[in-house]
Amino acid sequence: MNKEQDKKIPVDSPDFVASLAAGMSVLLTFDENHSSMTLSEVAERAKIDRAKARRYLLTLHALGYVHKSKRQFRLTPKTLSLGVSYLSSVHHHDIIQFYLERVTEQTGESCSFAVLDGNEVVYIARSATEHRLMSITLAIGTRLPAAYTSMGRAILANLPDEPLKNYVNNVELCAHTPYSITDRNQLNQVLKDAKDQQYVVVNQELDTGLLSLALPVYKANNELIGAINISTNALRISHDVLIEQFLPILRDCAAKIQTYYI
Repeated sequence: MNKEQDKKIPVDSPDFVASLAAGMSVLLTFDENHSSMTLSEVAERAKIDRAKARRYLLTLHALGYVHKSKRQFRLTPKTLSLGVSYLSSVHHHDIIQFYLERVTEQTGESCSFAVLDGNEVVYIARSATEHRLMSITLAIGTRLPAAYTSMGRAILANLPDEPLKNYVNNVELCAHTPYSITDRNQLNQVLKDAKDQQYVVVNQELDTGLLSLALPVYKANNELIGAINISTNALRISHDVLIEQFLPILRDCAAKIQTYYI
């Protein structure tokens, strides 16, 4: 991730293609809980009228991204090509995966790599164990709220001052569990500590029982590119084990990944 944030054009700019944005919103209406929908359901989730939703769905159908069966629409495997294109563009993705798997071998715990996208982290590499850690299934492409994940906080803590300030002032904070931080001042302090320590622990703030340790990953020129974490069960692994045994392993992993980003 570049320290200088990408400048985005405003939605009222003549360069902003509203129809393309609406088409993308239609694609993004489909998820694990909405794998097959009617035209009306897509229009409602995309917050557009039925006539527009129909045109976008039929166009996506013609391009092969959507399958139509009677009144139901669903995504086709062709949509995976969009994600594959991104992963193919990620430098040294295979190297990252290799080192994540080494961490899992050493700790017996899941290890992941994520990048920041808006207010969410996106998993782009993962080495999983058989342990069931969350109520949802984690996989490449999974998106989670950055404020309540260890990798999200590891990245946020190392953003430039202005983007970080804007994030904290505007992000929606909600109680996913009884342990979740909902106070902005407290979040600010947690992120400050994470920057000072260059690691962060999140204990059951996103999902009950989930304990996670993360630290930022940099290029050799100190440009922030993402974060890696170890996720485990809070009842099985103590905080002391996380810091004393797992943190050195995770730091070694980050250092080895960094050597490939000259």
